[in-house]
Amino acid sequence: MPTLLLVRHGRSTANTAGILAGWTPGVDLDDTGRAQAAALAERLAGVPLVKAVSSPLERCRQTLDPLVAARPELGRPAADERLGECHYGEWTGRPLAELAKEPLWRTVQDHAAAAVFPGGESLRELSHRTVNAVREWNAEVAAEHGEDAVWIACSHGDVIKAVVADALGLHLDHFQRISVEPCSVTAIRYTPQRPFVLRMGDTGDLSSLAPRPHAAPATPAGDAVVGGTA
Repeated sequence: MPTLLLVRHGRSTANTAGILAGWTPGVDLDDTGRAQAAALAERLAGVPLVKAVSSPLERCRQTLDPLVAARPELGRPAADERLGECHYGEWTGRPLAELAKEPLWRTVQDHAAAAVFPGGESLRELSHRTVNAVREWNAEVAAEHGEDAVWIACSHGDVIKAVVADALGLHLDHFQRISVEPCSVTAIRYTPQRPFVLRMGDTGDLSSLAPRPHAAPATPAGDAVVGGTA
């Protein structure tokens, strides 16, 4: 039952400019984003990690740089295009204030499962590729490192929201209800029965995500504890 830590990249130059970056090359972290990335390595200091995976885009690789510098045993994060940003097509590079006036904007907000970006992909396609990627990596981590392993993946806001919606059993139409701030961490533990969302959009201390010493389980593996855990 490995645990996935999904990290949104730190604040980027496109974020501060109010631009929908998409796959535009050369979008880097700004000063705040670099500080957030450095702090991420400190926030995760007590959490053992067995693997790092990243969107191939610069802002995600830059977010993980301080972490992998502090943990050379992780090696270079594996790049996975399936965890890359949504392909926004003709919306790419345009100001968000301008896009908010487009008719498609309301579809994206209220009926995401029907949203198809002109010249790009649909949010359904985004959800399919990202959820498949996460589950495939999770199976690989379990096979190589065991069910207590913790691994990290750095990606983008809409990608993370789609993965969280799947883990929570939410229809994609509701994924805009999920908030993912820059450099926040969302933790999901996958089991054969169901995923458990342990943290969502967390920007604080993460030490409690470290695996705990084994004890006799009070409930069958994969079952939720009635009344809540201790």
